This record gives sequence, structure tokens and C-alpha cells, in this order.
Amino acid sequence: MKAEKTELPGLLRLEPRLFGDARGWFMETWNARTFAELGIEASFVQDNHSRSLKNTLRGLHYQVRQPQGKLVRVTAGAIWDVALDLRRSSKTFGRWAGMRLDADSHAMAWIPAGFAHGFVVLSEEAEVLYKATDYYAPQHERTILWNDPALAIAWPITGEPVLSDKDRRGVPLAQAETCD
Repeated sequence: MKAEKTELPGLLRLEPRLFGDARGWFMETWNARTFAELGIEASFVQDNHSRSLKNTLRGLHYQVRQPQGKLVRVTAGAIWDVALDLRRSSKTFGRWAGMRLDADSHAMAWIPAGFAHGFVVLSEEAEVLYKATDYYAPQHERTILWNDPALAIAWPITGEPVLSDKDRRGVPLAQAETCD
């Protein structure tokens, strides 16, 4: 597993090792020992799978209690994935990082607990799988406004994204309840 650090401490872009031959390929997407060597001590309790159409933007979601670390990968299509540091004790609080994830590269993102997460679909459709370190708790879920001018997230889309009502009602970071 190759790990590429980002400008936000703890947020990693991961490239699993692919073993291929005439039949196809195989990759290991989770191995507790391998991830521990990378500094990721995670115990996953829930797997999530979404399918979305082009220009669908999901996020920026997080939980104020039961914060979730997430291991995100794309099994079909391509997305631009964003993580926003909401850890008030962090030197990078309020900063975001984005990365392209797609089924062809097999790259994954490790998003530690304490980050908000979102993505926009770049391909005609995309399927995203992510493992979470804590259970979904709707009573603790919050949404940061995807286009908060103070964040200036450079979403790679033209026109208006396809949003859920929840994502339209997100709040700016300045008004958001945070994780610590």
C-alpha cells in the first residue's frame, strides 16, 4: 500500500498494490496490519455504498458525536473527493483538501474522524464504497454548506450541482457545530 500525505495531517491518498494477469486483477483494500504500519489504527463497524449521477454533490457531512473515520474508494466512475478539517484543536482547522478518486486508478482516501466529507461525481455515474469507524447517527449528523464562500472549495463542476434538500440547507463553517 502506497500512502501519499496531503496538506492536512492524517488525511491520506492511498494506492493499493494491484496484482494482475490474463484473468484480471486482485487488490487488498483493507488489512489491519498494513494500515497500522501507515499510522491508521481503525476498527470499522459499517460499510456504505452509494450510486450517483454526474454533477451530484454529496456533502459536506460529518457527525458531532460519534465522528466517523472513513476509508473511501470508487468502484465505478470518478469523483472529486473533499475533506474539511473540523478539529478545532488542529492547526489546519477550516482547511480543505480535494483529490480525484476513480475506479481505474483504484486509489482510496483515508479521512480521519473529525473531518467533514463530500464529493461530486465527474463521470456519467459513480459508485462509492466507504468503510466507517462509527455508526451512522442521524441525530448527530451535520452539513457544512458546499459553497460556503469562506471555504472557497474549488469544486470541478460547471453549472449547478444536483443536491439533496439536506445539502442545500447546509450551514457556513462560521455557524457550524464542530467535533471538538
